[in-house]
Amino acid sequence: MAFEGLSSRLQNVFSKLKGKGKVSEEDVNDAMREVRLALLEADVNFKVVKEFISKVKEKAIGQEVMKSFTPAMVVIDIVNKELTELMGGAQSKLAKSNRPPTVILMVGLQGAGKTTASGKLAKLLQKQNHKPMLVAADIYRPAAIKQLQTLGEQLKVPVFALGDQVSPVEIAKQGIEQAKQEHHDYVIIDTAGRLQIDESLMEELKQIKDAVQPDEVLLVVDAMIGQEAVNVAESFHHQLELSGIVLTKLDGDTRGGAAISVKAVTGCPIKFAGMGEKLDALEPFHPERMASRILGMGDMLTLIEKAQTTIDTEKAKELERKMRKAEFTFEDFLEQMEQVKKLGPLDQVLDMLPGMGKMKGMKNLNVDEKQMARVVAIVKSMTKEEKQNPELLNASRRKRIAEGSGNSIQEVNRLIKQFEEMRKMMKQFSSMMGNKKQMKKLGKGFKFPF
Repeated sequence: MAFEGLSSRLQNVFSKLKGKGKVSEEDVNDAMREVRLALLEADVNFKVVKEFISKVKEKAIGQEVMKSFTPAMVVIDIVNKELTELMGGAQSKLAKSNRPPTVILMVGLQGAGKTTASGKLAKLLQKQNHKPMLVAADIYRPAAIKQLQTLGEQLKVPVFALGDQVSPVEIAKQGIEQAKQEHHDYVIIDTAGRLQIDESLMEELKQIKDAVQPDEVLLVVDAMIGQEAVNVAESFHHQLELSGIVLTKLDGDTRGGAAISVKAVTGCPIKFAGMGEKLDALEPFHPERMASRILGMGDMLTLIEKAQTTIDTEKAKELERKMRKAEFTFEDFLEQMEQVKKLGPLDQVLDMLPGMGKMKGMKNLNVDEKQMARVVAIVKSMTKEEKQNPELLNASRRKRIAEGSGNSIQEVNRLIKQFEEMRKMMKQFSSMMGNKKQMKKLGKGFKFPF
C-alpha cells in the first residue's frame, strides 16, 4: 500500500499530540523530531525534510496555535497544508494545444514503464472524450513496437508505426501529420529508454523535441526506486526541460519518498500516478488528496470520481431504495461485489476511506481475492429463488450449496450470517436517516482518525 510506513508513523505522532489538552513548544518540537525521522525513513530528500520541518515549526509555535481550543488539530492542519505545498500545491493539469493535436512526448529510462504508461494515458484521455493516437518511436527495444500495437488494439486506439529502420525523429513527425489528417486531438509519442542516462539517449530525445515541439514532455519514472527517482528526474529535467512527471508503481511504494521529494527538488510537477497494472490504473496526481491519504484522512474525492465513472447510476439508485426498504437480496449482493471490484483493488479503495488505517484489524488488512471468489461461488450455487429469499435457506439447501460451490457448510453458514447482519444494519441505518435524534447519537460516536 502506498506510503504505508510513513502514514502509520505520522498518525502515531499526531495521536500522541491530540491526547494532550494543551500543546507546549516542547510538545511541538518532540512531534517534529518524530516527523523528521519518519520522512527520512520514507526516503524523502534530506534537504527537503529540513526545510519542511523548519516551515512547520515556524507556523506551529505561533501564539495563535498555542492559545487555540484545539492546538493539536491546528498543528496537524499546518502539516497537511505544508505537505500539500511540498508535492506541488494544486493539481497540474495536462496541456491542451489551441491548434490540435496536443503532442505529448513520453521519456524515461528502460524498465520504468513508459510504453504501458503511454497506453494508460491514452485510456484516460478516451474517458475524457478525447481522440488520442499513439506513436511507436522506440526502435531499439525488441518488441517495443509490438507491445504498443497490442495496447492500441486493446484500447481501440490507432498506433502509428514505421518499423525499426526509420529514425525516431521521422516517425514522430510523420505520426503527427497522420494524426492531423485523421483529426486526433492528442498524440502520445513513446520513445526509447536506456538502462542509464547517456549522451546518445539525450541527444536523440532533444532532436525529437526540436522536430515536433511537444506541448508536454513527461518523464515516466518508477516510484519504487525512491531517491534515485528524484536523481533521474533532475538529470532529465536539466537536459530536456520536462513539463511533468508520471510516477509509476506508486501503489507498491510503501515509503513514498519520490512522490514527496520530486517536485521540491526539480521544480517539476507530478501530473499522473500509476496505481496498479490495469490500463485504467492511472490517476491524475492531486497533491492535496495525496497529503490527506498520507495523514490518514482518506481521499473521498478520488473515490467518488472513480465511482462516478465505473458504477451504473440507475443501479445505484435502485440499490439505495432496496436498502431503505430492507429488500436487499443475494442477487443485489453479487451485483454490488462486481461494482466494487470495478473500483480497483479493495485495499486501495479502503485506503481512500478516512480513518481506515486506524480501525482495528484494518492496519494489516490483506484483501484475499480467493476468499472473494469463494463468496461468489457460494452465491452462484443458490437458485434464483434462494438468492431473492434468503429465508428459504434451510439445512438441506445449505448442504447442497456447500457441495455445489466446493466449500464447507461452515463457510456457507458464515456468509449467510454475515449477510443477515448486513441487512439488519442497513435497515437500522435507513431508519436513522429519518430520525434526527438517532443521527445525533451516531454523530457523537464519530471520531477523527487521529
